[in-house]
Amino acid sequence: MTFDEEWAELRAAAAARSAMRINSVPAEGGGGGGGAPDLVVNRDDLGAIGNDAYDLRVRLSKEGDSARPSTFDAAIALTNGNFASGAAVLKVHDYWQTHLKTLLDSCAHISNHLDYTKAQHAKDEVKIEGDLAPISKLTEYMK
Repeated sequence: MTFDEEWAELRAAAAARSAMRINSVPAEGGGGGGGAPDLVVNRDDLGAIGNDAYDLRVRLSKEGDSARPSTFDAAIALTNGNFASGAAVLKVHDYWQTHLKTLLDSCAHISNHLDYTKAQHAKDEVKIEGDLAPISKLTEYMK
């Protein structure tokens, strides 16, 4: 079996598994309303995920760039030595830099978005609580 055939087979199997999960409701219930909510996110959860994304970005920016200078130097040395592989090594260097930057930007986006979501949720809570009558007042009206 060639790589392309195996890859196509694995992709098809993964797509089938995903479709089954997305297009069905668990036998125990859920997803149909009337029950307890099945998606709960706490501000602490958002903060932890955002913090993990930030930590990953910091590590990637340091460790993901460690091979860049030596790869570039090798590409230049090979090119200057009239080796055809110099251009290929430089291409690998450039691709790595592009993908690393994309990954770093994605981690920053996740971290920033979750920080914003957490802060906005806190503001919304304050506004909602400020607009609502206190429970003691509601109890008086219901008597």
